[in-house]
Amino acid sequence: MCSMCSSVLQTQGEPGSRIQASRTPAHPTMSFAALLTRLGGMGRFQSLYVAALALPLLLLASHNLLQNFTAGVPDHHCRTGGLPLLASIPTDGQRRPQRCRRFVEPQWHLLDANGTANGSAAATEPCRDGWSYGDGAFAHTIVTEWDLVCESKTWKQAAQSIYMAGILLGSCLFGILSDKLGRRAVLTWCYLQLGVTGAGTAAAPTLLLYCLGRFLSGLAMAGVSLNTSSLCMEWIPTEARAVVGTINGYCYTLGQFLLAAVAFALPHWRWLQLTVSLPFGLFFLYSWLLPESARWQLSTGRQLQALAGLRRVARINGREQEGASLEPEALQALGLQEPSVPGGAVAALFRTPGMRTVSCGVSFVWFSTSFAYYGLAMDLQGFGLDMYLSQVLFGAVDIPAKLLSAVAIGSVGRRGAQGGALALAGVCVLANSAVPGELRALRMALAVLGKGSLAASFNCAYIYTGELFPTAIRQTGLGLGGTMARVGGMVAPLVRMVAEVSPILPLLIYGAAPIVSAGATYFLPETRSLPLPETVADVEMRAGHLKDKELSIPLSSTSTKDSA
Repeated sequence: MCSMCSSVLQTQGEPGSRIQASRTPAHPTMSFAALLTRLGGMGRFQSLYVAALALPLLLLASHNLLQNFTAGVPDHHCRTGGLPLLASIPTDGQRRPQRCRRFVEPQWHLLDANGTANGSAAATEPCRDGWSYGDGAFAHTIVTEWDLVCESKTWKQAAQSIYMAGILLGSCLFGILSDKLGRRAVLTWCYLQLGVTGAGTAAAPTLLLYCLGRFLSGLAMAGVSLNTSSLCMEWIPTEARAVVGTINGYCYTLGQFLLAAVAFALPHWRWLQLTVSLPFGLFFLYSWLLPESARWQLSTGRQLQALAGLRRVARINGREQEGASLEPEALQALGLQEPSVPGGAVAALFRTPGMRTVSCGVSFVWFSTSFAYYGLAMDLQGFGLDMYLSQVLFGAVDIPAKLLSAVAIGSVGRRGAQGGALALAGVCVLANSAVPGELRALRMALAVLGKGSLAASFNCAYIYTGELFPTAIRQTGLGLGGTMARVGGMVAPLVRMVAEVSPILPLLIYGAAPIVSAGATYFLPETRSLPLPETVADVEMRAGHLKDKELSIPLSSTSTKDSA
């Protein structure tokens, strides 16, 4: 999918940055992008490769937003034991049966047309014999199966937070493992784990096992998201990243429409859970055909493996002669290998001043975006409109939002687009807190606009984060961003509980976070039209903490505009 949106890259390097069709070792300032261009640029291989990576993205939204439908709350009231409803259940201020209370003794006089209008003076008690649920769209959810209402309603938010906790741990775990074991190997495992645990969740006999299955699914979901992003980014040229990120983002958007359609066709939560999980078995099977990132192989000293992969790329792209001319010495001369850092990749995120600035700024951006996004997206019932319509509206707004974000990324730059999207989202959410509940259309309009701004922020963040971290620890850096995003996603459902103190308090919290993070983006460096940094030294040099003469390793970022 990534390469289908860009033309074949033309070599734009200095004289020493081009690879000659001979077995002469490459010049030390050779760029990796120039090498890929020599081997076909954005050719047939890249088109097939990134299309295969984009297909699973359709189901990411299905899992992330699944509990909007599998944990929908239908109308309910205490069981009456065969007694008339009016005589057994008190009514609320709108003359509807109360959901969590019943009369201690049947109020037979309420059946009389001349009886009192309500039984507010009669003694009531909590439901002791279970609940009766309506036969609407949410007749078969985890809420109805395990009675997650009234005193147990917090388990609904807890189940979503447990899923986000899995993604949180997965972002950290698989980010580190991918830098050590490779992007494609970890991605293949995550496809398998997500398919197996997702299907197992559909068969869970208890709430505890359901939460365990969701936790393990979230763990794998993080690995899928991180490695798809890195593999795609590491095979494309600089000028295509914004468009590529937007197209991949649209796959997630289409997934939201797909979720609404499948949920409408399969209202039973078990069948819905199973349907969105089984396709990952297919993704697992064909992922074995995908080659590893050559950038990662070179950054970890695996020149022979990278050579074999690049020759395969050349053959598929119809550049077999150019591929045959490559030598291990030529790849080694690219200078992509990062010197070992004391403490490992995680320590490298904070060891130097430039990396500390990047890591802290990325953490702010990802936390606030995810925190506000899931605060809105996981409360569709709270807007009072049809759930399926709300899901479609929340998905539809992503189309113009991500398109505008792609334009902004290319015109005003990554930093401006990121900060602007966060600020607009915060303003919309805060404004929504001042709108009366009966103005449902206005509240939904502000929520949709805020959600669209957060979708644009996600789109910017995926691109911007990958451009800020060097190749050697890029996956660990993306893992840091993913970790903070999942902390935000895990906390967001829990913040809903403070609505019992004040109904507007959750929206105030959701709105304040992105505004604060919009200010934090000011301290991040701009990366528009710049090559991907290959080493930590590249990042420090861009931040002004190092000069060229202080560096003892070759910097690909000094060669060409398209060195990434």
